[in-house]
Amino acid sequence: QVQLVESGGGLVQAGGSLRLACAASGSIFSINRMGWYRQAPGKQRELVAAITSSGSTNYADFVKGRFTISMDNAKNTVYLQMNSLKPEDTAVYYCKALVEKVTGGPTFNYWGQGTQVTVSS
Repeated sequence: QVQLVESGGGLVQAGGSLRLACAASGSIFSINRMGWYRQAPGKQRELVAAITSSGSTNYADFVKGRFTISMDNAKNTVYLQMNSLKPEDTAVYYCKALVEKVTGGPTFNYWGQGTQVTVSS
């Protein structure tokens, strides 16, 4: 099995910063892509940012210039540096990984349990 464990969420004032981390462990040959999603109450889960193992990134428009995603391939860990936080960034943030469990085998998506980010005004 594969487990994703997020950390780094919490309560911060508007304009502040937080750094989220997500570590993957278990039956992993390689991780092709990792990403951060978020879900606010009453809203659908949405992509925040994603990164491939080669370092290509993409961001949702609403976080461009404020958030930075990075990945440590050796540690199977992805990070999300969040700056200039706004109250509308309040949500549960989830990590997702696209995992290859054996060389040349199929890939599978796994999700973390989520970490709460609350931004006060």
